[in-house]
Amino acid sequence: MKLIKTTVLALTLFGFAHAALAADSVATVNGKPIKQSLYDYISKDATARGQTVDANVKQMIVDKLISSELVYQEAQRLGLDKQADYLAQEELSRRELLVNTYLADFIKKNPVSEASTKAAYEQLKKEMGDKEYKASHILVATETEARDIIAQLGKGGDFAKIAKEKSSDPGSKENGGDLGWFSPGTMVKPFSDATVALKKGAVTANPVQTQFGWHVIKLQDTRAAQPPAYDKVKPALQKKLQQEQLEKVLSDLRAKAKIVTN
Repeated sequence: MKLIKTTVLALTLFGFAHAALAADSVATVNGKPIKQSLYDYISKDATARGQTVDANVKQMIVDKLISSELVYQEAQRLGLDKQADYLAQEELSRRELLVNTYLADFIKKNPVSEASTKAAYEQLKKEMGDKEYKASHILVATETEARDIIAQLGKGGDFAKIAKEKSSDPGSKENGGDLGWFSPGTMVKPFSDATVALKKGAVTANPVQTQFGWHVIKLQDTRAAQPPAYDKVKPALQKKLQQEQLEKVLSDLRAKAKIVTN
């Protein structure tokens, strides 16, 4: 009688355990449960991206998890999860996931303030200056080429025509070298300094060297600066400030760490 009671109790406990296991899974594949938490994460992520998780989508999620589990089990059967390349990739993926989770958590706990964003906006306007310039340029590889072009222009050569023929800047050559309107702060310093020094309609008397090559610059016009509206650049400024925060975090961690390179 005692044995029978013990057996009944064991079967009852097994039944409870099986029910609990079933409640915590969305399906089983070859006896292995697929966790409810996996389904919940995919469903939550889809909702966050604006997708409506209706009955069809729910079934698609379950089917995807089942298919994934089938392949996962087969890969394990073949021993692919023991290969060195897989183990290295798995470790790197886990590391990257944790790093990204840390960075997301830091950003969430340290949001960029409105005051900081507005200060960055004022700095942007300061860097832009109070004047914008409209200029054209001809970019070539050597100083000799640039001086030859300046000589041609001095003899009445057509700037736009020469730019189309000889400039190596793909972004402007088809427009006769026209760069449109820009503020000095958006150009590399040697280029902006040379442009600011020109009078309207004038061409640089000497070639201007930058990391891109040698420039012949013609100033077409100037106007009062028109800084972008705060609301338009606010997201970009906040992203820039967040990046600076993260760079400081990394710098601080490096400063405190003992690093030995083998």
